[in-house]
Amino acid sequence: MERVLIVGTGLIGASIGLSLRTAGFAGRIDGWDASSLERTAAVQMGAVDGVADDAEAALALAQTANVIVLAVPVLAIKDWMQRLTTVVHRGQLITDVGSTKLEVAELAKTLFASAETAVFLPGHPMAGKESGGAMLAEANLFNGAMWLFTPTTSEPTAIEKEWRDWVSFFGARTLDMDAMRHDELCAWVSHLPQMLSTALAALLEDRFGDAPEIGAIGGRALRETTRLGASPYSMWRDVAMTNTEPIADTLLALEQRLAHVRENLRTPGLRDEFALANRFRQRR
Repeated sequence: MERVLIVGTGLIGASIGLSLRTAGFAGRIDGWDASSLERTAAVQMGAVDGVADDAEAALALAQTANVIVLAVPVLAIKDWMQRLTTVVHRGQLITDVGSTKLEVAELAKTLFASAETAVFLPGHPMAGKESGGAMLAEANLFNGAMWLFTPTTSEPTAIEKEWRDWVSFFGARTLDMDAMRHDELCAWVSHLPQMLSTALAALLEDRFGDAPEIGAIGGRALRETTRLGASPYSMWRDVAMTNTEPIADTLLALEQRLAHVRENLRTPGLRDEFALANRFRQRR
């Protein structure tokens, strides 16, 4: 692997560039981002060696890249997959970092099924922050994190194996799973917590606004449970649109569970809920 192209030089994309350098990658890293500010920041911090000025220039760079990393929101990932079909070839690897995988994996099976085109490896590093942008990128962002893959082929190519090695060099752990199972599990452990935090923060804003007492008495519990409420809609819009049914199912289950808690505020049923919650936390 001598050349890498990172499409999307925000938090995750720039962190991948920094991680490659820290892990010893000596090849060329190019980048592109729709935001000129993100492109400039990625170059200044050393996450990429250079950037394309526009999407067409990025497509030109894609022709010679060994690995192309799509580090943009999911709908943009699908758009770039379509664009790349006209320029990529056998021996290349395209991978992504999207938070949902089923729609990406199904599209990959359609676009990259030929033996003469690039291989597509759907991926999802379970790492990030509530805010985005290249300026928040870190070389150790993936250290200790789980990097999920939902491969669409049974036999990995040489370049795919090499990319997996680099991910391990980042300090990440890896796990392969079915794309549908991925989206179901992530709806529970990632997407539901985000929607819960967003709803709680929005409810508190509606109810109390800028009342100073909230900040004064809320404390750590409030900060932790609403931390994800600072996440940008621009990222989570695509997650909601590409994993709608699993997320809706988790929200319905939570609504029913909250109703159960409400109905048992003065019964032993509340004690049972605490016991179950304590058991879950003690196992982790």
